[in-house]
Amino acid sequence: MNQLYPWQRSIWSQIRNNAITKAQAFIFSGRKGIGQLEFSNYLAKSLLCEQPTQTQYACGNCRSCQWFEQGIHPNFYRLEPEAWVEFDADAAQTFNDSKQPSEETSSKKKLSQQITIDQTRHLDQFLYLSAHQSARKIILIHPADCMNIPAANAMLKKIEEPPPQVLFFLVTDRLQTLLPTIVSRCMRITLPHPDRLSVKDWLHQEGIDESSIDLSWFGTSPQLVKRYFEADYLTYHAELIAGISSPMQLDPIALAEKLYKLELSMIVSWLQKWCYDLVSHQMIGMVYYHRRYETAIKTIVAKTEPKQLIDFWKQLTQFQQLSKHPLNTRLFLEELLLAYVKTCSRN
Repeated sequence: MNQLYPWQRSIWSQIRNNAITKAQAFIFSGRKGIGQLEFSNYLAKSLLCEQPTQTQYACGNCRSCQWFEQGIHPNFYRLEPEAWVEFDADAAQTFNDSKQPSEETSSKKKLSQQITIDQTRHLDQFLYLSAHQSARKIILIHPADCMNIPAANAMLKKIEEPPPQVLFFLVTDRLQTLLPTIVSRCMRITLPHPDRLSVKDWLHQEGIDESSIDLSWFGTSPQLVKRYFEADYLTYHAELIAGISSPMQLDPIALAEKLYKLELSMIVSWLQKWCYDLVSHQMIGMVYYHRRYETAIKTIVAKTEPKQLIDFWKQLTQFQQLSKHPLNTRLFLEELLLAYVKTCSRN
């Protein structure tokens, strides 16, 4: 039974048969949306499988594979932020990457978006007790960059002196945010990202017509494309672009009302890509992300002072940092959009 993405099969045997024997702690990293979690999860399943195939895939039929699919395998522990544990893993991923919690429950969820020191302490019982049938045990930490500093330091000690037959899988798309001391003690495995043809083929198999979008906007990350289609984010993105493409007619309050339930960091990233195209067109006459809106971009650039545009582009970095902890989502978006309107006005 093969559950790997097509672009991951070429490195499967190299990792499954060779790299996995050379260390006890591994970091699986790569571009967001290419399937690091799925790969590491399936690797764990295959390592615990009682009857792997000749190519070392999980058989899918043995008792171990059944336990794994049901989420009750005694030798597998998946460590994630507490908010994710409350939901199905796929739903939790979608929530974290692309949804903003409602204002009524946001305070509760915001408190549990990190992997905490208490969670790492709870690992001790699993870590140091004998494994079922004396087999190997696997701890999968996802996303590893969500460990706060105390949790990361506690995890470092466990990785430095792991019990025999225990493997650590750290999964992240933000390798640069991990503690350097943790990175230095793990074998780093960078998973390949697919080319455009592979992305298109996979999307077609998933029943998604990518012809309505520009794949460069997603950095050829197929999971992001699929998620945007399934959650209808393209509709919200279109509303944002329709508004900011005519800044003098933009109503920040009305647009903020339509978008405030989405994840704020995602909206800021949309605006960052838009402003990248504005700056790029102003400097070298090129548009990278929004080629279909080149006429509107050209009009805005002609009416905008270069310094103002570059200053706002830099300011978006601060908005991105604040987006994780806004006091009020509507006010945050209104301020962001008002700043954009002011930037696109000479007066």
